[in-house]
Amino acid sequence: MIRIVLADDQAMIRSGLRALLETDPGIKVDDEAQDGADAARLARRHRPDLVVMDLRMPRVDGVEATRRIRADPDTAQIPILVLTTFDSDAHVVAAVKAGANGFLGKAAEPHALIAAVHDVANGGASLSPTAARALVQHTAKPEPTAPHTTPETNTERERRAATLTERERQVAALVAQGLTNREIAAHLFISPLTAKTHVNRAMRKLHASDRGQLVVAVFETGLIN
Repeated sequence: MIRIVLADDQAMIRSGLRALLETDPGIKVDDEAQDGADAARLARRHRPDLVVMDLRMPRVDGVEATRRIRADPDTAQIPILVLTTFDSDAHVVAAVKAGANGFLGKAAEPHALIAAVHDVANGGASLSPTAARALVQHTAKPEPTAPHTTPETNTERERRAATLTERERQVAALVAQGLTNREIAAHLFISPLTAKTHVNRAMRKLHASDRGQLVVAVFETGLIN
């Protein structure tokens, strides 16, 4: 059973999401939060298997709530699935940096939401095409190099990319297109567990700590344009 804390500032949306999620007998919503402060508090109280988090909320938004959950040793390992309208690329990038594990647009089909919940709760990650595009656009903007650091060269990136197997390249490219592990598995006619293994190996070889960083690495190394 996947136990969830659901955070959204609109009661009607929370009610609809709860009803939708609980059509899956393997999912149970333990509690609902009306803002990010509630989300962090309820995550600590219930220690759920997953927090489904809206980004745009009053008082404390989803990005700050994600930071608070990650900063608390008792909740730091709880997976977080961001569910949002993606009204700003900056919000997506900020949520990646704060430690969110997955992203899904509110316009997604019900089956996509349930699949993302299972993927993220079971240690995987989900990145929608919209979130992938936001990360790619962010990557295209050069950032100032911090003092006393040496920027990574294209040669170093290419050397790491060359260590990927052909299957790992295929899987990494599909991640960058926004496919979940389940969708990658169906696309390549492999099991979800095998897809997850390839994703993890690609992340390790490209020095990516999460799925968002893997998307960035895929474009930086030229695996896809």
